Amino acid sequence: MKALILYDSRSSAGSTESIIDSIGLSLAESGFYVEKAKCKATADYSFVKDFDLVILGAPVYNFIVASQLLGALIQGNLKINLKRKKIALFLTCGSSQSTATLFYLPQLKIHLIRNKILVEKIFAPDAFSDGDLIDSFVEDLLYEYNRGPKSKALSAKWTEEAQECYQSMPSFVHEKFRTMAEEYAEDMGYKEITLAVLEEAKGSFGAP
Repeated sequence: MKALILYDSRSSAGSTESIIDSIGLSLAESGFYVEKAKCKATADYSFVKDFDLVILGAPVYNFIVASQLLGALIQGNLKINLKRKKIALFLTCGSSQSTATLFYLPQLKIHLIRNKILVEKIFAPDAFSDGDLIDSFVEDLLYEYNRGPKSKALSAKWTEEAQECYQSMPSFVHEKFRTMAEEYAEDMGYKEITLAVLEEAKGSFGAP
């Protein structure tokens, strides 16, 4: 299992990097191969495809998530290379949990609506000194990462239009297509399988 920590920070060896190093060490102790990389907005992120788990982390400066990570999602090719990746998010800031969740995390999440976000966390700048806090984040992350589908019969409901689309297909592809669609919806955390979700699923698996 390979994990990548992509981060942004204006300073080296600061609180954000200390938190990243602590997370990376804990993941490595759990059996992951871990790499970290500092974001640049215009970098080539095709290497992200080689990793099973991607953790995005950054500090908040003047009410805005650090610009290189945001830039990589908005201007660069990071977003497309995160396709179907399992993701975790964390931010470091001095604001309250509620403020950060309401105003700062959405700055990242709006660009990740087609990803399954396993966990998200707000760390105070001095969190690297709290081993229990880091361990709790990693434990939650590993639990969500390793958790399998609830059942073969997915909890997501098929809309009437999606069912009609499914029924219109040749019978010999029914089982394969249904499995593909339900696995995709499970991975992405969708609670409903619509025509749009079916199109996404076909595109993700390279189906015509």
